[in-house]
Amino acid sequence: MKVAVAAIARSTFDLTMAEEMASSAFGLLTELGVDLIGSPDLLLDGEAAEAAAAEWAEADLDALVLVQASFADSSVATALATTTDAPLVLWAFPEERTGGRLRINSLCGINLAGFALAQQARSYRWIYRHPQDPLARAELQDVLDNRQIASVSVAAIASDTSARAKAADVRQRLTGARVGIIGDHPDGFEPCAYDADELEATTGVVAVAVPLPRLFDRASAAPAEAVGAVRDHLDRSLTGLDDVDQVSLDQSLRLHVGLRGIVDDERLSAIATRCWPECFTDFGAAACSPQSLLSDAGVPACCEADAFGTVTSLALQWLTESPVFVADLVDLDFETDTGVFWHCGLAPLSLADPEAVPAAALHSNRVKPLLNEFPLKPGRVTLARFSQSSGSMRLVIGGGEMLRAPLAFGGTAGVLQFDRPAVDVLSTVMSEGLEHHYGIGYGDVRAELYALADQLDLDVVAL
Repeated sequence: MKVAVAAIARSTFDLTMAEEMASSAFGLLTELGVDLIGSPDLLLDGEAAEAAAAEWAEADLDALVLVQASFADSSVATALATTTDAPLVLWAFPEERTGGRLRINSLCGINLAGFALAQQARSYRWIYRHPQDPLARAELQDVLDNRQIASVSVAAIASDTSARAKAADVRQRLTGARVGIIGDHPDGFEPCAYDADELEATTGVVAVAVPLPRLFDRASAAPAEAVGAVRDHLDRSLTGLDDVDQVSLDQSLRLHVGLRGIVDDERLSAIATRCWPECFTDFGAAACSPQSLLSDAGVPACCEADAFGTVTSLALQWLTESPVFVADLVDLDFETDTGVFWHCGLAPLSLADPEAVPAAALHSNRVKPLLNEFPLKPGRVTLARFSQSSGSMRLVIGGGEMLRAPLAFGGTAGVLQFDRPAVDVLSTVMSEGLEHHYGIGYGDVRAELYALADQLDLDVVAL
């Protein structure tokens, strides 16, 4: 068997750990006795990927293994996929829930790559094991031999009269609702892309495009008293505000004033912002806490200019009558059937575990304020996503119990006990090519979401 291997990473993550994971994965592939082409050297950009692909340009490959040594957008993975018709294998790694920095965020990387490949109708297989896990060798051999766990179907949840009435109310409220999309989605983040006509045809929501410089102009012009009022509010909610860089903190607070102004000017029900890199590189601060304040005020706010994620938040907020958090699935534990839903520091403060003390934090990769840091409160939650996966509009619906647990990774995160085995959740995410963002609302509104899907004529993917 002739197998090519490429290790993908991004420089803003922990490259030392990424190198260790790539080297260990390469070692396990070597132990399998395959005819191996490539190296564990990290590919950080398209130029490096092009040079690596030259090694197997003339080879008749049986598989191309894309090792997600750290998170990266889909661009390198999809570029490498074009270099061969051989079967693709996406390999991601769990990482220890230390409460500190999310060092590699590997699972989210193959989630994002899987979505992009599925949109291109390119098939792939996947493995989610640490190379030193005793089960990794057999599972790796299975995916190389084209033996893969299939997605497990789940019975639909019946909707009663009350659920259908609530769904009809949300459908009516969505029709004509205005959602602001500030800036374009980042390159390589295909799940955040949207077509305004399709968005309105599917959900009834009107997308209002807002140039990113308009936010920066509005934030720069924010009156001192308005910025001070945001600071006073956060002083009552977060510890450690005095410990972060005060110039960058002021810029972050200004972003909230700017966002609030745009919401009011455009009569928006929700908003999605291209938060990076420009909020950091051009404006000097994070948009995480600024957006979380909007969510707590009843205006769902989402990062990465994710239009459909924001519309999902709006529907979930109306169904649960409480703020919603849109997060990445960044870790799975197959033994405990739990997963970690995380984002840099975007969760609304009202979702904090009451036994925890929310703290001011810096972005783990960009080292700028202001982020919220706390574990999510325990309780029943519903997962949802208006999904463009696999080239068709669908509604993803799932559920579970958010556990009271120590903060898994720095920022805002929660440990979820899924209603299904975690291995089945991963199988569904990857085999269906789902997006990397999932809406989390407290309460069980799955019946209402099934009714909403029926009223919008959408198929359901049960997560």
